[in-house]
Amino acid sequence: MAKSKMKRKRAPKSVLKLPDLEQSKSAVLNSLTSPSSQRTYDHAIREFIEWYCSEPRLAFNKTVVTRHRISLEQQHYASTTINLRLAAVRRLAYEAADCGLLSADLAAGIRRVKGAKRLGMPVGNWLSAEQGKRLLRTVDITSLRGKRDYATLAILLGCGLRRAELTALRVEDIQQREEHWVIADLIGKGGHIRTIPIPDWVKAGIDAWMAASGIADGILLRSINKAGRVWGCGFSPKVIWGVVREKAKICEIPALAPHDLRRYAVYRIMPNRNLRSPEY
Repeated sequence: MAKSKMKRKRAPKSVLKLPDLEQSKSAVLNSLTSPSSQRTYDHAIREFIEWYCSEPRLAFNKTVVTRHRISLEQQHYASTTINLRLAAVRRLAYEAADCGLLSADLAAGIRRVKGAKRLGMPVGNWLSAEQGKRLLRTVDITSLRGKRDYATLAILLGCGLRRAELTALRVEDIQQREEHWVIADLIGKGGHIRTIPIPDWVKAGIDAWMAASGIADGILLRSINKAGRVWGCGFSPKVIWGVVREKAKICEIPALAPHDLRRYAVYRIMPNRNLRSPEY
Protein backbone atom coordinates (compact mmCIF):
# COMPACT_ATOMS: atom_id res chain seq x y z
CA MET A 1 0.00 0.00 0.00
CA ALA A 2 2.83 2.36 0.92
CA LYS A 3 4.70 1.44 -2.24
CA SER A 4 1.72 2.28 -4.42
CA LYS A 5 1.61 5.79 -3.00
CA MET A 6 5.27 6.47 -3.73
CA LYS A 7 5.92 8.69 -6.70
CA ARG A 8 7.42 6.85 -9.61
CA LYS A 9 10.48 8.38 -11.14
CA ARG A 10 9.74 9.60 -14.65
CA ALA A 11 11.88 7.89 -17.28
CA PRO A 12 13.80 10.11 -19.73
CA LYS A 13 12.27 10.57 -23.16
CA SER A 14 13.68 10.01 -26.61
CA VAL A 15 11.18 12.20 -28.47
CA LEU A 16 11.01 15.71 -27.01
CA LYS A 17 7.89 17.78 -27.54
CA LEU A 18 7.76 21.54 -27.90
CA PRO A 19 7.26 22.30 -24.16
CA ASP A 20 10.28 20.11 -23.32
CA LEU A 21 12.42 21.86 -25.92
CA GLU A 22 11.34 25.31 -24.72
CA GLN A 23 12.17 24.35 -21.12
CA SER A 24 15.64 23.17 -22.16
CA LYS A 25 16.13 26.29 -24.28
CA SER A 26 15.33 28.53 -21.31
CA ALA A 27 17.87 26.59 -19.22
CA VAL A 28 20.54 27.13 -21.90
CA LEU A 29 19.91 30.88 -22.17
CA ASN A 30 19.88 31.30 -18.39
CA SER A 31 23.28 29.63 -18.16
CA LEU A 32 24.86 32.20 -20.48
CA THR A 33 26.09 35.53 -19.13
CA SER A 34 26.92 37.35 -22.36
CA PRO A 35 23.95 39.08 -24.12
CA SER A 36 25.65 38.42 -27.47
CA SER A 37 25.92 34.68 -26.74
CA GLN A 38 22.30 34.63 -25.59
CA ARG A 39 21.15 36.17 -28.88
CA THR A 40 23.27 33.79 -30.95
CA TYR A 41 22.21 30.64 -29.09
CA ASP A 42 18.57 31.74 -29.03
CA HIS A 43 18.56 32.11 -32.82
CA ALA A 44 20.36 28.80 -33.39
CA ILE A 45 18.12 26.81 -31.01
CA ARG A 46 14.95 28.43 -32.34
CA GLU A 47 15.83 27.41 -35.90
CA PHE A 48 16.68 23.88 -34.77
CA ILE A 49 13.35 23.56 -32.92
CA GLU A 50 11.47 24.69 -36.03
CA TRP A 51 13.31 22.13 -38.13
CA TYR A 52 12.92 19.39 -35.49
CA CYS A 53 9.17 19.94 -35.06
CA SER A 54 8.58 20.02 -38.82
CA GLU A 55 9.49 16.33 -39.07
CA PRO A 56 7.06 13.65 -37.80
CA ARG A 57 8.08 12.30 -34.34
CA LEU A 58 11.85 12.42 -34.63
CA ALA A 59 13.87 11.08 -31.73
CA PHE A 60 16.37 13.61 -30.35
CA ASN A 61 19.54 11.63 -30.92
CA LYS A 62 22.83 11.61 -32.79
CA THR A 63 21.25 10.66 -36.11
CA VAL A 64 18.80 13.56 -36.04
CA VAL A 65 21.47 16.11 -35.16
CA THR A 66 23.64 14.73 -37.99
CA ARG A 67 20.71 15.20 -40.37
CA HIS A 68 20.37 18.77 -39.12
CA ARG A 69 24.04 19.39 -39.88
CA ILE A 70 23.56 18.01 -43.40
CA SER A 71 20.55 20.30 -43.94
CA LEU A 72 22.66 23.29 -42.89
CA GLU A 73 25.40 22.25 -45.30
CA GLN A 74 22.84 21.97 -48.10
CA GLN A 75 21.84 25.58 -47.41
CA HIS A 76 25.49 26.53 -48.04
CA TYR A 77 26.15 27.98 -44.60
CA ALA A 78 29.78 28.65 -43.71
CA SER A 79 31.53 25.99 -41.64
CA THR A 80 31.91 28.43 -38.75
CA THR A 81 28.16 29.10 -38.73
CA ILE A 82 27.34 25.39 -38.86
CA ASN A 83 29.68 24.56 -35.97
CA LEU A 84 28.20 27.38 -33.90
CA ARG A 85 24.67 26.05 -34.53
CA LEU A 86 25.78 22.55 -33.57
CA ALA A 87 27.34 23.86 -30.35
CA ALA A 88 23.97 25.36 -29.42
CA VAL A 89 22.19 22.05 -30.14
CA ARG A 90 24.71 20.13 -28.04
CA ARG A 91 24.13 22.59 -25.19
CA LEU A 92 20.40 22.02 -25.60
CA ALA A 93 20.93 18.27 -25.23
CA TYR A 94 23.05 18.75 -22.08
CA GLU A 95 20.38 20.86 -20.42
CA ALA A 96 17.62 18.42 -21.44
CA ALA A 97 19.60 15.58 -19.87
CA ASP A 98 20.22 17.60 -16.70
CA CYS A 99 16.48 18.31 -16.43
CA GLY A 100 15.70 14.61 -16.75
CA LEU A 101 13.98 15.05 -20.10
CA LEU A 102 16.59 13.18 -22.15
CA SER A 103 18.64 10.12 -21.35
CA ALA A 104 22.34 10.56 -20.70
CA ASP A 105 23.19 8.06 -23.45
CA LEU A 106 21.36 10.09 -26.09
CA ALA A 107 22.98 13.31 -24.87
CA ALA A 108 26.41 11.66 -25.06
CA GLY A 109 25.67 10.51 -28.61
CA ILE A 110 24.71 14.04 -29.65
CA ARG A 111 27.99 15.26 -28.18
CA ARG A 112 29.87 13.00 -30.60
CA VAL A 113 28.34 14.57 -33.71
CA LYS A 114 31.19 15.91 -35.81
CA GLY A 115 31.15 19.49 -36.97
CA ALA A 116 31.67 20.77 -40.49
CA LYS A 117 35.20 20.73 -41.83
CA ARG A 118 36.87 24.13 -41.90
CA LEU A 119 39.16 24.43 -44.90
CA GLY A 120 41.15 27.63 -44.48
CA MET A 121 39.92 30.96 -43.17
CA PRO A 122 38.37 33.87 -45.09
CA VAL A 123 40.54 36.96 -45.05
CA GLY A 124 37.63 39.43 -44.97
CA ASN A 125 37.85 43.04 -46.09
CA TRP A 126 41.13 44.82 -45.49
CA LEU A 127 40.78 48.57 -45.82
CA SER A 128 43.70 50.64 -46.99
CA ALA A 129 44.61 53.90 -45.26
CA GLU A 130 43.17 55.85 -48.19
CA GLN A 131 39.89 53.93 -48.06
CA GLY A 132 39.59 54.65 -44.34
CA LYS A 133 40.06 58.38 -44.94
CA ARG A 134 37.63 58.32 -47.87
CA LEU A 135 35.02 56.61 -45.73
CA LEU A 136 35.16 59.45 -43.19
CA ARG A 137 35.06 62.11 -45.89
CA THR A 138 31.69 60.84 -47.13
CA VAL A 139 29.99 62.05 -43.94
CA ASP A 140 28.27 65.45 -43.99
CA ILE A 141 29.46 66.87 -40.68
CA THR A 142 27.31 70.00 -40.96
CA SER A 143 24.19 68.19 -39.68
CA LEU A 144 23.58 66.61 -36.29
CA ARG A 145 23.10 63.18 -37.83
CA GLY A 146 26.33 63.63 -39.78
CA LYS A 147 28.25 64.47 -36.60
CA ARG A 148 26.87 61.31 -34.97
CA ASP A 149 27.73 59.15 -37.98
CA TYR A 150 31.23 60.65 -38.14
CA ALA A 151 31.80 59.89 -34.44
CA THR A 152 30.50 56.34 -35.01
CA LEU A 153 32.84 55.64 -37.92
CA ALA A 154 35.77 57.37 -36.21
CA ILE A 155 35.43 55.22 -33.07
CA LEU A 156 35.17 52.06 -35.17
CA LEU A 157 38.18 52.98 -37.31
CA GLY A 158 40.32 54.48 -34.56
CA CYS A 159 39.46 52.41 -31.48
CA GLY A 160 38.30 49.09 -32.92
CA LEU A 161 35.21 48.62 -30.77
CA ARG A 162 32.69 45.89 -31.41
CA ARG A 163 29.12 46.90 -32.22
CA ALA A 164 27.80 45.91 -28.80
CA GLU A 165 30.64 47.77 -27.10
CA LEU A 166 29.98 50.89 -29.16
CA THR A 167 26.25 50.96 -28.41
CA ALA A 168 27.00 50.58 -24.68
CA LEU A 169 29.79 53.20 -24.62
CA ARG A 170 29.17 55.92 -22.02
CA VAL A 171 30.57 59.42 -21.74
CA GLU A 172 32.01 58.46 -18.33
CA ASP A 173 34.10 55.73 -20.00
CA ILE A 174 36.14 58.37 -21.85
CA GLN A 175 38.84 59.48 -19.41
CA GLN A 176 42.23 61.15 -19.46
CA ARG A 177 45.16 59.07 -18.27
CA GLU A 178 48.73 60.40 -18.30
CA GLU A 179 47.82 63.25 -20.67
CA HIS A 180 46.17 60.82 -23.12
CA TRP A 181 42.48 60.18 -23.76
CA VAL A 182 41.40 56.55 -23.39
CA ILE A 183 38.30 54.40 -23.09
CA ALA A 184 39.01 53.12 -19.59
CA ASP A 185 38.16 49.67 -18.23
CA LEU A 186 35.91 48.65 -21.10
CA ILE A 187 34.18 45.32 -20.39
CA GLY A 188 34.19 43.45 -23.68
CA LYS A 189 33.45 40.01 -25.01
CA GLY A 190 33.66 37.25 -22.44
CA GLY A 191 33.92 39.75 -19.59
CA HIS A 192 37.48 40.78 -20.55
CA ILE A 193 38.48 44.27 -19.40
CA ARG A 194 40.76 46.44 -21.53
CA THR A 195 41.74 50.10 -21.90
CA ILE A 196 41.79 51.57 -25.42
CA PRO A 197 43.71 54.70 -26.49
CA ILE A 198 41.71 57.34 -28.38
CA PRO A 199 43.52 59.09 -31.26
CA ASP A 200 43.23 62.88 -31.38
CA TRP A 201 41.11 62.88 -34.57
CA VAL A 202 38.66 60.44 -32.97
CA LYS A 203 38.41 62.62 -29.85
CA ALA A 204 37.74 65.65 -32.05
CA GLY A 205 34.82 63.82 -33.69
CA ILE A 206 33.42 62.80 -30.30
CA ASP A 207 33.71 66.37 -28.97
CA ALA A 208 31.91 67.78 -32.03
CA TRP A 209 29.04 65.30 -31.55
CA MET A 210 28.75 65.99 -27.81
CA ALA A 211 28.77 69.77 -28.33
CA ALA A 212 26.08 69.63 -31.04
CA SER A 213 23.84 67.12 -29.24
CA GLY A 214 24.24 68.51 -25.73
CA ILE A 215 25.07 65.08 -24.33
CA ALA A 216 27.17 65.36 -21.16
CA ASP A 217 26.65 61.97 -19.51
CA GLY A 218 25.14 58.54 -20.09
CA ILE A 219 25.19 56.68 -23.40
CA LEU A 220 27.38 58.54 -25.90
CA LEU A 221 25.74 57.69 -29.25
CA ARG A 222 21.96 57.97 -29.54
CA SER A 223 19.14 57.83 -32.05
CA ILE A 224 18.02 60.87 -34.03
CA ASN A 225 14.35 61.27 -34.99
CA LYS A 226 12.94 62.56 -38.28
CA ALA A 227 12.95 66.11 -36.93
CA GLY A 228 16.74 65.89 -36.56
CA ARG A 229 16.73 65.83 -32.76
CA VAL A 230 18.34 63.43 -30.31
CA TRP A 231 15.83 60.83 -29.19
CA GLY A 232 16.00 58.08 -26.58
CA CYS A 233 18.93 56.80 -24.55
CA GLY A 234 20.90 54.94 -27.19
CA PHE A 235 20.57 53.10 -30.49
CA SER A 236 20.72 49.52 -31.75
CA PRO A 237 23.61 47.76 -33.51
CA LYS A 238 21.46 47.80 -36.69
CA VAL A 239 22.02 51.56 -36.89
CA ILE A 240 25.76 50.93 -37.06
CA TRP A 241 25.22 48.44 -39.88
CA GLY A 242 23.16 51.02 -41.75
CA VAL A 243 25.77 53.77 -41.37
CA VAL A 244 28.64 51.54 -42.50
CA ARG A 245 26.69 50.12 -45.45
CA GLU A 246 25.52 53.56 -46.63
CA LYS A 247 28.99 55.14 -46.53
CA ALA A 248 30.65 52.09 -48.06
CA LYS A 249 28.21 52.27 -50.98
CA ILE A 250 29.20 55.89 -51.60
CA CYS A 251 32.90 54.92 -51.52
CA GLU A 252 32.22 51.88 -53.73
CA ILE A 253 33.70 49.47 -51.16
CA PRO A 254 31.80 46.17 -51.60
CA ALA A 255 30.59 44.00 -48.71
CA LEU A 256 32.00 46.20 -45.96
CA ALA A 257 30.98 45.23 -42.41
CA PRO A 258 31.53 46.96 -39.04
CA HIS A 259 34.00 44.24 -38.05
CA ASP A 260 36.17 45.21 -41.04
CA LEU A 261 36.59 48.64 -39.46
CA ARG A 262 37.61 46.97 -36.20
CA ARG A 263 40.23 44.99 -38.11
CA TYR A 264 41.49 48.25 -39.63
CA ALA A 265 41.94 49.75 -36.15
CA VAL A 266 43.73 46.74 -34.71
CA TYR A 267 46.31 46.37 -37.46
CA ARG A 268 46.75 49.95 -38.72
CA ILE A 269 45.86 52.47 -36.02
CA MET A 270 46.98 50.58 -32.90
CA PRO A 271 49.82 48.17 -33.72
CA ASN A 272 51.19 48.69 -30.19
CA ARG A 273 49.15 46.42 -27.91
CA ASN A 274 50.49 47.58 -24.54
CA LEU A 275 47.11 49.02 -23.52
CA ARG A 276 45.13 46.04 -24.75
CA SER A 277 44.61 42.57 -23.37
CA PRO A 278 45.68 39.51 -25.44
CA GLU A 279 42.07 38.77 -26.39
CA TYR A 280 41.78 42.03 -28.31
